[in-house]
Amino acid sequence: MDTRDQVVALAGSLFDRGYSVGSAGNISVRIPGGYLMTPTNSSLGRLDPARLSVLDEDFVHTAGDPPSKEIPMHKAVYEARPDTGALVHLHSTHVTALSCLWVPGEPLIPPLTPYFVMRVGADVPVVPYFRPGSADVVDEIRDAARRGPAVILAHHGSLVAGSSLVAAVNAAEELEVTAQLALLLRGSQLRTLDAEQVAELL
Repeated sequence: MDTRDQVVALAGSLFDRGYSVGSAGNISVRIPGGYLMTPTNSSLGRLDPARLSVLDEDFVHTAGDPPSKEIPMHKAVYEARPDTGALVHLHSTHVTALSCLWVPGEPLIPPLTPYFVMRVGADVPVVPYFRPGSADVVDEIRDAARRGPAVILAHHGSLVAGSSLVAAVNAAEELEVTAQLALLLRGSQLRTLDAEQVAELL
């Protein structure tokens, strides 16, 4: 499948299943010579493959519709994780809800399932709140992304990297489902995967 068509298909799938609403969320994919990105104020459920934004290697807009204002976040992750092939940024319900409960210095999602650990790591870092589109978040995201492929943004959502767009989408979905589990189990006596089990998965 052509990369543009793949972006539209997977973005539409995320939208149809409620992982994004309205014009929330954005996606970028590394391509020869730069990146493809979803345009600003576009809905993941109503993308036109011919109108996707094209950015050069320095994230300068070169073709297509104007790109998402969240370019600084995406750039920070690509810089921190050079093997990244794609990024998915979502405002999915359970991750965002959980991010509003974050207490700085405390882990937000424990290692509940093996697939969570394998796809996003045992401890997903949380970045404090910054206004959407702010360049001030770049250093925080870059530091967090060095710890693992997924970053939770307080009062905002998630930013998930993958070696490919399919891998990034799979990991973003796993993060959302695990956030839902964490909320369902909140206040219960948890039995998480232990350190030995986590080490075996990693």
